[in-house]
Amino acid sequence: MPKTNPSANANSALLLLLIVGTLLGTTAIFAKSAPMAGWPPLALLQWSMVAGAGLQMAAAVAGRLRTVLSPRVFTIMAITGILYAVPNALAFAAARHVGAGFVALCFAFPLVLTYGMAIVLRMETVQAARFAGVLSGVAGGVVLAVGRQVSGDALGLWALAALASPVIVALGNIYRTLYWPTGVRPLQLSIGMLGFGAVTLVLINLFVGGGAGTAMLPEAWTFDATALLVGQSLISAIMFSLYFRLQALAGPVYLSQIGSVSAVIGVGLAFLLFNEIPSAADMVAAALIAAGILLVNQRTRTEASAA
Repeated sequence: MPKTNPSANANSALLLLLIVGTLLGTTAIFAKSAPMAGWPPLALLQWSMVAGAGLQMAAAVAGRLRTVLSPRVFTIMAITGILYAVPNALAFAAARHVGAGFVALCFAFPLVLTYGMAIVLRMETVQAARFAGVLSGVAGGVVLAVGRQVSGDALGLWALAALASPVIVALGNIYRTLYWPTGVRPLQLSIGMLGFGAVTLVLINLFVGGGAGTAMLPEAWTFDATALLVGQSLISAIMFSLYFRLQALAGPVYLSQIGSVSAVIGVGLAFLLFNEIPSAADMVAAALIAAGILLVNQRTRTEASAA
């Protein structure tokens, strides 16, 4: 498990949180934009992960990163890659159906789930305020799902798929903390996650596309299609190198706050770029999730002030 000290490194952790959360918030926009540029959403995600891993490997070579190679490390990176690829595949596939704003709101949900799992595994102690926050966050997720079904969109399955994404993300947060291999730097784990995640997505794309190679490429290599791939690849490379550094610095619960930042950024961009006006149910869900985030982080703020 990586050493964590969010109070002593509050400024660095906060800066990383804001950067990673902002980058994450843009991914919902890329997912929604993919079909407009001729990209199957999962194919865009797949190739951006391949390119992102390549960019990170180039940085590792240039920086002479010391790597640790063993069957255990490869196993951990493989499982981490799967736990990253599956929820992102769900989010990318659902964005065109339920909207980028809805997917962005789902990104705020892993915080309360991660804390709830940490309590069950006795990684965190039970506190009244934080536990109330978990319940508030769960209620927000329920409102999101029910709101989509009663709004006449008939997209209940896609809404559930989008909501399944943060559950798997929370599992990944806990898994990486429990099994972070000794001596392995965050950048190596990020490269491994993107690499094995890309392999996972190749298999998913083959299954979804029925083995058709065209399901893995854009309709045509237009400027928009190329720009979207380059942009998403750069985001993947930068975001996840900082993502793992943030987890090593501040732990899984603090890391999960990137969802709240990304939700604000994603919903705002969805409104500006796609004119997606949040529904009443979305606003209620956002309020419940925000309340959950504030309550879950009550102890963190108190400790930082004391320090």
